[in-house]
Amino acid sequence: MNYVEHGKENNDVIILLHGGGLSWWNYKEVAEILQTDYHVILPILDGHAGSDKPFTTIENNASEIIEFINSKFGGSVLLIGGLSLGGQILLEILSQSKDICKYAIVESALVIPSKFTYSMIKPAFGSCYGLISYKWFSKLQFKSLRIKPDLFDDYYKDTCGISKSDMIAFLQENSMYSLQENIGDCVANVHIFVGEKENHAMRKSVTIIHDKLKNSFIQILPNMYHGEFSINHADDYVRKLLEIVKQR
Repeated sequence: MNYVEHGKENNDVIILLHGGGLSWWNYKEVAEILQTDYHVILPILDGHAGSDKPFTTIENNASEIIEFINSKFGGSVLLIGGLSLGGQILLEILSQSKDICKYAIVESALVIPSKFTYSMIKPAFGSCYGLISYKWFSKLQFKSLRIKPDLFDDYYKDTCGISKSDMIAFLQENSMYSLQENIGDCVANVHIFVGEKENHAMRKSVTIIHDKLKNSFIQILPNMYHGEFSINHADDYVRKLLEIVKQR
């Protein structure tokens, strides 16, 4: 796994895991704000543009990040955050290593498996993957994600850099992820965010996660869709993150 780092000279480490089909620039603005006081690490998840290996499973990505934290930071960091696929990987990290961070921010992580969605991913991408390289098609996809316009060039470049097999692999994993039983052993202070305008399964997932984690808190983000908080509202995201870590 490859990593983009900001503020290396700082001691307090924050790791932020991007959403599926995106890359480290998901948290670029957040990292630039935080780098004065924090060492911010943005992993490039397996199978994404700039990564060093194909995507296999959520569990394997989690294990890679745990190994990185163990080898570089003695097994613990201040905070880990994750959006969507990155949020699922974060939950898996917390399951595999209960005290790996003091705080966690889980944004829009789906934990309700859907066999129907899983079954539709491969045929859907079999027919439309070739359109990804056309800007008009990418602009339609980009608009549906409600990501702010100035990130389109990053989105287009990196989406074109994802292989068909990797895209199918991480989308199928995303559609079938469920919480591990031992997630309840996690000792981190976990904050769970979801947009008010996200779909029912995503909003229900928040309750499932909260019920499994004894030291967790839910916040519904007014008028927001999937992923908008960290991508489109970096100032607000950082403000909330700092509120969380300054509880120390």
